[in-house]
Amino acid sequence: MKKKALGIILAGALAVGSLSSALAVSAEEQITLKWALWDISSTVYYQPLIDAYEEANPNVKIEMVDLGSTDYSTVLGTQLSGSGSDFDVVTVKDVPGYVTLVNKGVLEPLGDRIEADGIDLGMYNGVTDQVTIDGKLYELPFRSDIWVVYYNKDVFDNAGVEYPSNDMTWAEYDELARSVADNTPGSEIYGSHYHTWRSTIQLDGILDGEHTILDGEYEFTAPYYEMVLAQQADEVCMDYATLKTQGLHYSDAFAQGNIAMMNMGSWFIGTLINKIASGEYVDCANWGMVKYPHAEGVEPGSTLATITALALPVTAPNKDQAWDFIKFVTGEEGAKVLAATGSIPAITSDEVIELIAAMDGYPQDDNSREALKATHTYLEMPASDKSSEIETVLNEQHDLIMTESTSVEDGIAAMNEGVQAVLNQ
Repeated sequence: MKKKALGIILAGALAVGSLSSALAVSAEEQITLKWALWDISSTVYYQPLIDAYEEANPNVKIEMVDLGSTDYSTVLGTQLSGSGSDFDVVTVKDVPGYVTLVNKGVLEPLGDRIEADGIDLGMYNGVTDQVTIDGKLYELPFRSDIWVVYYNKDVFDNAGVEYPSNDMTWAEYDELARSVADNTPGSEIYGSHYHTWRSTIQLDGILDGEHTILDGEYEFTAPYYEMVLAQQADEVCMDYATLKTQGLHYSDAFAQGNIAMMNMGSWFIGTLINKIASGEYVDCANWGMVKYPHAEGVEPGSTLATITALALPVTAPNKDQAWDFIKFVTGEEGAKVLAATGSIPAITSDEVIELIAAMDGYPQDDNSREALKATHTYLEMPASDKSSEIETVLNEQHDLIMTESTSVEDGIAAMNEGVQAVLNQ
């Protein structure tokens, strides 16, 4: 994003932010809020968010405290559990870390504050429901990476096949992938690509809203395993065992220019734009994006998501001002600032989408712009104190099914048995 454009966005956010500031702090009083986070030097949106808020609230200074990314959740939990913690705002990195912090009793429930300020949780597309624990919400998301389908326009042009659309059923997606695939030795074209994560296949089944990955019953994943295994057998996609053995990263696979479609998170947008601009990616420079496929009879636009959120520690020295900062970052003002840096905010209004689509290097077709609009987002792993144990079971069986070391039926039976044992502990 050009500096001039970023300045315009920040100015707009400041103007609104000055109206939304909840506190009338005297000109003489200075408040410093300590914000726990990670990777200050490599994260582009921290400072713009701080600049926007401080400009609207001249009596407030935000002090960033970098706890490092590797063991962030563990370090944060330890510090918040100590008697001397003085963090006012903390960033929550993932759902397992969030659940741990809630169980430790170090985060303040936000329900009363949300109700008092009339915050509409509907603008988070259903995500907050999935991180509500025992009827209480302890965090608000400010970043959300959604899953989309990336495609190489050149592959479709060369095959004389129409591009994918924002309204594809899984059957239509499968048919489209097969229509462009070519298994000629030495010039293979793959209609689809699935990274080795279980999420690229298992989680397709939760987008109908009838199941979750915590169910303990996983028959709903069978059609998606069967579809991908059939594609693998027909050389429509790369072989899972080969991908595992070679350790081929999804970005390197797509960069080769012989993959028509790939399901992946919106975090890949920045990588594509930067590497194409630098000349490192040549064979996938003509790319586009569409919404995730959907089950028959389900509205298009449902997708998977990962979130980054803010929370208020029980021990926060300046709770009211900290809450005001949390509202700013997780609300519409903060969303515009995030979008201006090329980051995907949790709130994706039309204005925010236009800001992202205006980035240099973002594909300028209507479908790629529309792909950023989600009707409902489902977390890859909803809040549960059993999530890490459940994931271990599911990962193991995913690997066995995809390497054809076990059948889909037997693998699912093992998932059911293993996860139910975890849930019954």
